[in-house]
Amino acid sequence: MTITIERAKALKQALNDFVLDAEDDLATALESFSAAQLSQAKQTDLNRRDLVVDRFITEGRVNDQTPIERFIAAESDLSAAEQSLLQGWHKSFIGLFAVTQLFDDGLELMNWTTAKHYRLLLNESEQQVAIKLKAGDILLAQIGRLHPASDPNPSWMLLSKWISLGRLGKPKLAVAIGNFKQTYRDHLYSDAPELLVEAWQSVETYHQEFANFFGGSEVTLPGYQLAKKLSEFQTLTAEKQLAKSGLDGSKSLQDVAEETGVSEAELQAELAEAAAALGADAKRMAQVMQSKQPAAMVSPKVELPPHLKKAEQVTILTHPRWGQVFLTDYAQLQATIAADSDIQPYVQKYLQDPEIPTFVLQALVQQHPQQMETALQAVSQRSDFQMDSDLEDLLRAQGKSLTPELPEIASVPLHLHHLFQAAVVEVSKDRPKKQAKSKAAGFGRS
Repeated sequence: MTITIERAKALKQALNDFVLDAEDDLATALESFSAAQLSQAKQTDLNRRDLVVDRFITEGRVNDQTPIERFIAAESDLSAAEQSLLQGWHKSFIGLFAVTQLFDDGLELMNWTTAKHYRLLLNESEQQVAIKLKAGDILLAQIGRLHPASDPNPSWMLLSKWISLGRLGKPKLAVAIGNFKQTYRDHLYSDAPELLVEAWQSVETYHQEFANFFGGSEVTLPGYQLAKKLSEFQTLTAEKQLAKSGLDGSKSLQDVAEETGVSEAELQAELAEAAAALGADAKRMAQVMQSKQPAAMVSPKVELPPHLKKAEQVTILTHPRWGQVFLTDYAQLQATIAADSDIQPYVQKYLQDPEIPTFVLQALVQQHPQQMETALQAVSQRSDFQMDSDLEDLLRAQGKSLTPELPEIASVPLHLHHLFQAAVVEVSKDRPKKQAKSKAAGFGRS
């Protein structure tokens, strides 16, 4: 049985009404989910309340069921095909899409983060709104299957109203992708699990290479020394990656700029914002632009934040899943532990600071269980606090995730180098060419 787009949209509306009209534990679960999403997400244009209910329908849990499963159980007259359609929406995802084609009955979209294409069918009301769209427009939307994966030409449908960002210039588009990465981290590679696997593997690789270079997963040095060592480490790992991908690591940004026909200053300026948005290195991205054999992923640039370069001591801790963190007081904490003194102020800070990942506290608990339990009893104001039974609840209460999220040091899909290449070409065309070639200040020039 083939389900029409109109029937599918009617089912989606009925599902929305079922969730919004609920007054039992479903309503409580929606309220909790909404509060969590809106408090944790970055405050950007992509963080829209409109999507929260749609996300809850496909991602939320009510005890041991999903909202979709609750709906199916409550609607006894649903056909097998309709139930299958609804169940398939569990695999829906949010994406930042480019409109590639417009049809009378729908759209073709490309997911910018994975470069995968989707044929969307629209109902009549959506078609009226889509009249205003043009090829190249950027849409934030949640989509799900209309036809099963076994269909030779599967169609998809909107499970949310799209949010149009309009037609963006390439640098602004790269920034939008960076914002999407921050706001919808779980949806970054929803439709490309192979990229997610490779990204996680890159975190493990980074951790191992860091340990090989520094002699362990923990290193403490004065800020200026650590900055220098990190630069050496970055150069070494970049050369390995370039060799693996077949790129010429000896090329400077100036070399690439000359080959591109753009000044070094222009190339540096235009790549900087976009590369930073994706956590990539501008020089690396420029080199990639010259390659006709792009690799699958590109690693981000790792360097000591400027405000830490003058610090008396900085500790880097790395983890094969959680990534890495910079701490200026970790050495003092360890000295305080060794002196058997009060560590409550440190523990309280580490609990409350959102920039300090959970693995730091977990490592301290494992290494110094007795002192940590005493400190946590003081922090929680519970003399009966026990780490075995109460630690996870305390971490949750402080907003600490118990499972790793893909960290910033993870590799990024390299297909996005096309975006950077187009950005440079676009900017070079828009800017008047200089009458004479002059040296550019900055980026190693003076």
